[in-house]
Amino acid sequence: MKLHRKGQHLEEEKPDGLINEASRQVALADIIIINKTDLVSEEDLSKLRTAIRSINGLGKILETQRSRVDLSNVLDLHAFDSLSGISLQKKLQHVPTTQPHLDQSIITVTFEVRGNAKEESLNVFIQNLLWEKNVRNKDDDCMEVIRLKGLVSIKDKPKQVIVQGVHELYDLEETPLSWNDDTERTNQLVFIGRNLDKETLRQLFIATVMETEKRWTTRFKEDQVCP
Repeated sequence: MKLHRKGQHLEEEKPDGLINEASRQVALADIIIINKTDLVSEEDLSKLRTAIRSINGLGKILETQRSRVDLSNVLDLHAFDSLSGISLQKKLQHVPTTQPHLDQSIITVTFEVRGNAKEESLNVFIQNLLWEKNVRNKDDDCMEVIRLKGLVSIKDKPKQVIVQGVHELYDLEETPLSWNDDTERTNQLVFIGRNLDKETLRQLFIATVMETEKRWTTRFKEDQVCP
């Protein structure tokens, strides 16, 4: 049965340095469709849901039979424009702070930090992760970010800003949502990737939010650049 075989693909181990392609595709998806649900037991279906959610805590799961899907659920998603900020804010409230994948190397990590980020410093933070790839975890393994998504507060900007990244591409865009004057601004980020270290990522982001240039630059050294 295809559904069962897909579960096997998610569990398939790859040689060191390689990421399971099925896991990568799930991590990048905004919607995951599980077809032929009538051909498997509820127990197997529950295990597959758990496996998918462990890889991608933000993606929407649709279950169907005979490939019947309401097109309104898969078209015109606004997944990469400012309108997605409204639904993203709700999704971020339900993503577990750290969610391990089956092979324990790909995980979903999320954290919240209060305060404002300087836009230039935020770009440095993201570029070091996605472009330079010079951030390592506590075990000295290179962190590989497959996907990045979140809402951030940029200094001197009245509206919430959505940040989205896939591999080496990323974008910052203002949403229609304004920050309330009587509430403290906050930043919520979700990372999906390999060898991610929540505390290291959080501390690096805090360095950006606090706008402490000296503290930030000491985090990145030439001998830490990943091969």
